[in-house]
Amino acid sequence: MYSKLLLASSSKPRQALLEEAKIPFELIKQDADEHEVDQTLPLEKRVLAIAQHKMNHAQLPAGKEGDVVVVLTADTMGNGTDGVVHGKANDYDDAVAKVKGLTDPYITATGFCLEKKAFKDGQWSTIQKVEKVVSATYSFIIPDHWIERYLKYSWGLNASGSIAIENYGEQFLKTINGSYTTVKGLPMFELREALEEVGFF
Repeated sequence: MYSKLLLASSSKPRQALLEEAKIPFELIKQDADEHEVDQTLPLEKRVLAIAQHKMNHAQLPAGKEGDVVVVLTADTMGNGTDGVVHGKANDYDDAVAKVKGLTDPYITATGFCLEKKAFKDGQWSTIQKVEKVVSATYSFIIPDHWIERYLKYSWGLNASGSIAIENYGEQFLKTINGSYTTVKGLPMFELREALEEVGFF
């Protein structure tokens, strides 16, 4: 088993999911500009393309010949019945607009890239890769008079579509069809399978 997973993400929900699953990880940075990815791609293709773009910009630690690491990147976005794909809000007013514009049902997809990399000839090279996209459809209903409190106490300001179904947000999740954890930012069933596939455990 590898000592730690290298997670190239600042997402608090993703970190919490890994902690809850007792998967040891270390945060690394990535400097990808998500706007460099084709913004016209449909939802599932776009989240995977962004996760791949993040992987290409992950800042790996210094290595020595023979070192092997496992790196994870992910991206989560959603869309409603209007077909508009939503990422994170630009500011508070944008978050309020996103919450008010929620359609029922709503679809969220998370794409992740998991790569096993080896340090050889002075650089990191990918020796195994697993990529997945998982989506879920759900009803997340926040009455207007609750929006201010929701954005104050939830992770909504930093979540795709300003939707944070965990913790404070759980009281607004009416129904869900599909992976609960993919809406939170990381489909844990598929991730566990992928980690097994690359020999992490």
